[in-house]
Amino acid sequence: MATDFFDHQLVARKRTSLLIGYFILAVVLIILAVYGVATACLIATTQGQAGISELWDWERLALVATGVSIVILAGSLYKTATLREGGSAIARLLGGELVNPGAATPAQRRLLNIVEEMAIASGTPVPSVYVLKDETSINAFAAGHEPGDAVIAVSQGSLDHLNRDELQGVIAHEFSHILNGDMRLNLRLIGLLHGILLIALIGYTIMRVMGNSSSSSRSRSKDDEKGNGSAMAIFLMGVGLMAVGYVGVFFGRLIKSAISRQREFLADASAVQFTRNPDGIAGALKKIGGLASGSQIQNQNAEQACHMFFGPGVSFWTEAMATHPPLVERIRRIDPNFDGVFPTIDADEVVRVAQDDRRGPPLQRFAPEPAPRSSLAASVGRASEEVPFNPKQAVASVGTTSGEHIAFASALLQSLPEDLAATAREPFGARAVVYALLLDHDPAIRERQLGIVEDRAEPGTVQEVLRVAPLVDALDDRARLPLADLAIPALRQLSLRQYQSFRDRIDPLIRADQKRSLFEFTLQRMLLRHLDRHFDQPPPNPVRFPTLRPLVNDCIRVLSTLSRLGGRNEAEAMADFAQGVQALGLPPEGVRLAPAEECSMVALDRTLDRLAMASSPIKKRVLDACATCIAADGLVTIAEAELLRAIADSLDCPMPPLLPPSSPDPNREGPSRATSIPASN
Repeated sequence: MATDFFDHQLVARKRTSLLIGYFILAVVLIILAVYGVATACLIATTQGQAGISELWDWERLALVATGVSIVILAGSLYKTATLREGGSAIARLLGGELVNPGAATPAQRRLLNIVEEMAIASGTPVPSVYVLKDETSINAFAAGHEPGDAVIAVSQGSLDHLNRDELQGVIAHEFSHILNGDMRLNLRLIGLLHGILLIALIGYTIMRVMGNSSSSSRSRSKDDEKGNGSAMAIFLMGVGLMAVGYVGVFFGRLIKSAISRQREFLADASAVQFTRNPDGIAGALKKIGGLASGSQIQNQNAEQACHMFFGPGVSFWTEAMATHPPLVERIRRIDPNFDGVFPTIDADEVVRVAQDDRRGPPLQRFAPEPAPRSSLAASVGRASEEVPFNPKQAVASVGTTSGEHIAFASALLQSLPEDLAATAREPFGARAVVYALLLDHDPAIRERQLGIVEDRAEPGTVQEVLRVAPLVDALDDRARLPLADLAIPALRQLSLRQYQSFRDRIDPLIRADQKRSLFEFTLQRMLLRHLDRHFDQPPPNPVRFPTLRPLVNDCIRVLSTLSRLGGRNEAEAMADFAQGVQALGLPPEGVRLAPAEECSMVALDRTLDRLAMASSPIKKRVLDACATCIAADGLVTIAEAELLRAIADSLDCPMPPLLPPSSPDPNREGPSRATSIPASN
């Protein structure tokens, strides 16, 4: 059974192979069924004159196999192409409307808060949020190719009937699907099974066309009887194809059931682990059982995405074809004392939830009391301050989160000035916030940077940057990267031209002071990586390196760069490097620390792109080595911890943020580590 994020990725890949195997089997059976229909039509056309030897004809079988394969492949490729945009395409397909933070209702604001907290706590980009406004049932889904293009959608009924703890449990369940790699498999299921459904649609079309043609030709003479017989054969062919197609749909539902059911138990358990509040998700499941509409989705496209929902979105003929486990069984795995009696949901429940929304969202169960920004800063420290760090725990936390991380994310978001957070949530302001994060404290350099921003910029851009800059400058160092994460959904709404203009300014802003701080590299790497994938929409990185051997030089370059950034001198850099090499599992003989001139940020960028194509076990070894190297002495700065998160993010391994120490030692002394390198690197 999968025990950590990396095991879950391997399981997800195995499920993909299983899906392809089921799909091939279904296609073979459909080919044989279509061949049987074609043969029956041949017999009907010849009025039974075809001999037994003609019942099996290899040439006819090859023709049928080719035709069916082309139709299914074309249908699958077409559907896959329409879903290339990722999660937003699925959300719109199901009637979702993007939530505008500036015009959000109290219930939608509560939803956005929960999603933002969960994203920052888990180290993933903040997903775009949609609401299925026409759906009165309780349901939700996460969709996308990867965390960078993920969306979360919830039904209006979820907002109306679930309190904050229950909604948080549902969102945590969906984040489990994001983190465990389930979303990509879900999209592949939709694409592949659409090709099978296309057979039924073709049969239905033939049946209607020939039926209409037959009705219009009834007045013709008996000379057309032979032609009518052929028409009837084609009509029957259409009926047969439709029947075969819906048999394919039956197989499709079985495939969805085989792939999906166990994942729901895992996501439920992960939601409890993330929130440490079993009553939340259990309460949501119980309300589904007590609500008249349950979790049923009325949208006509619900069947295509039924395997993606939090609860069963459509009804099934038998339990064997259900994409979700029985509701009572799911609840009892979380709450063993559940008696099977569901609560009665009435209009008063909607009123109570609405009143809670108007009063404002309560803090998380583990969140501290709201604190002023200065208080948070005092507990966290500056970017160069060192704090205790356990490399093994950091790598083990990849792909997970916890109640403490959610509470910390909540406190971070509360520490942001309200006006600054609101600005980051809309497209024009989000660009200004990112520019402000990159402004230098030196007045002369800042003036140069403002000139870069002003060049061919939209009117008012520099003024907006100057307005938010004092707010950004006053932020605690640990809140700066989450602020950029908060801006990602708004930046996704830019046009391609606007995004390219925004992107073209990032590197010049960083190079303006002839240095590149760890924060600047981290921000540029994480932000542009996810946005580039959104706007360019390239395919996810394939696994090209199942072993470490072809990546040894890349690993040495990464570890050398990290050692030189964190080491206080050459001897310490070599010692940090040696510990990283040992954690990687390489023999120390013949492995040397790379010269300083080879440890550039440009080279690190290219190296991380190659390492992203490694298998999950190799990625785990690389992250173990990087974490060990950065914290060879058991300490790490905030900037170094964020750099490690950027490396993990580059490998598609989301890492939660570094939690502040429970009891920092104010008397500990020692030089701070370097947090910048020359911009030429």
